Amino acid sequence: MTESPLAALSLTALPAFPLVEAGDDLAALIVASLGAARLSPKPGDVVVIAQKVVSKAEGRRVALRDVVPSARAVALAQQAGKDPRVVELVLSEATEVMRVRPGVIIVRHRLGLVLANAGIDQSNVAPLGHEQVLLLPLDPDRSCREIQARLQAATGVPVAVLIIDSIGRAWRTGTVGTAIGVAGLPGLVDLRGQMDLYGRPLMTSELALADEVASAASLLMGQAAEGRPVVWMRGLPYERRSGVSAELLRPQSLDLFN
Repeated sequence: MTESPLAALSLTALPAFPLVEAGDDLAALIVASLGAARLSPKPGDVVVIAQKVVSKAEGRRVALRDVVPSARAVALAQQAGKDPRVVELVLSEATEVMRVRPGVIIVRHRLGLVLANAGIDQSNVAPLGHEQVLLLPLDPDRSCREIQARLQAATGVPVAVLIIDSIGRAWRTGTVGTAIGVAGLPGLVDLRGQMDLYGRPLMTSELALADEVASAASLLMGQAAEGRPVVWMRGLPYERRSGVSAELLRPQSLDLFN
């Protein structure tokens, strides 16, 4: 058997990244942070961005004092033991409420994701005492394309861009980094027809490439006070094409777990 060439993948959490406010130019902040890291972009690199900084830049922060809960939100809040104002926002972001349990409301988000509390979160959003929450970006794929275009204009180098969030899974405990926006690489890679080590063709293998990248980057980003919302990746060993996050959504007709 021929020896495989050396494979290497590098991930760097960009340093000196500031707190992001509404209207900030994320691409400009990323370029400045690249300079602080002494990194020069190369074709094929991937920049992975935490959803929260994208939502903040896009003005998706909501003050709870401005939210008036509906009767339905009040009733669901009693079942879940949650703030009715937060539940009202969950309902505004959801197309379907799937499960309600103490502490959690599982919904199908307007983006097609199935997740807890419509991805609405209060951690790392505002100082203590400020009742504010953050909603997911309106169109994460579009956000990726816009950041991608601005980065290429600033650096002259084409790179891929992902926006990721920490999302739970139906049959596993804990959250993992998950791609909610994609530009410049496949969301899903179809490996069917390729041969295994023994010449047997793969029959069902499809790789959730964007989610694999997201989970790797999430390890560096952290979940608490790390302040590392952008990770630069180099050496991703897959061909590139235009992709979208919807590739990763299982059609409801094939959902065996609902």
